[in-house]
Amino acid sequence: MDLKKTIGCLHAHHSNIDYIEQAFNSFLEIELVHFVDPGLIQHVATANVDLSFKVKDQLEWIASCGVDAILITCTNYIALLKEDELSFSIPIIKIDEPFFQSLCEVSQPQIILFTNPATVDGTMERLYHYAKLHHKTINVQATVIDNTFELIMQGNKRAYNNAILQYFREIMGDGRSIAVAQLSMVEAAQQFAKELDIEITHPLQSLVEFVVG
Repeated sequence: MDLKKTIGCLHAHHSNIDYIEQAFNSFLEIELVHFVDPGLIQHVATANVDLSFKVKDQLEWIASCGVDAILITCTNYIALLKEDELSFSIPIIKIDEPFFQSLCEVSQPQIILFTNPATVDGTMERLYHYAKLHHKTINVQATVIDNTFELIMQGNKRAYNNAILQYFREIMGDGRSIAVAQLSMVEAAQQFAKELDIEITHPLQSLVEFVVG
C-alpha cells in the first residue's frame, strides 16, 4: 500500500522551491510538485485589477493534477483568496496560518520583517484576524526592509540575504523578538540565528511541524 502523499506547491517565485524541498527532504512519505507564477506579484503591485479569480484558477489547475493537498507559499496569494469561493475536496494549506500560531505564542513585543511592501497589509490583517479568532493578544510591529525585494526578483540572492543580515544587525538588542514573514527571508534568518544562537520565528519551521504533525 502506497502511503506517499503528493503536495502541490504554489509559489510566486522559483526561489521558494529550494526552501520547501530542503524542509521536507527527510520525509520520504511526502512528494512535492511545484507550480510557479511570478507574474501575479507584478499585478499585485499595480493593484488595479481583481486577482482573486486568477488564484482560484491556479488552485483548480493544481487540484486537477491529482495532488493530495495544495500548499500556498506566497502570502500575497493567500490574501487574495476569497474563502466563500473555495470548494476543494483536498486540503488547502496556507503557509501563514502555522506561522501566525507561532507568533501568537510569543508574549514579548515582536518585530515582523518584510521585504515586499505589497505583502504587509494583507498579512497583518490576516494575523490580527487569526489572533482575535483564537483569543490571543499580540504586540507586533511590521517593518519593511526597503529596497531589497527587487534583488530576489532579479535573482540576486546573495545581495538579498546580505541586506537582510545587515538589517538584523541594526535592530539587535532592542528587546524585541524577531520574525520574518516571507519564505524568501528564511535563509538569512536561519544564518543569523545560528551565528548569534538566538531564535528568529519564520514560516518554514511552523509549516513542517503542521504538515508532518
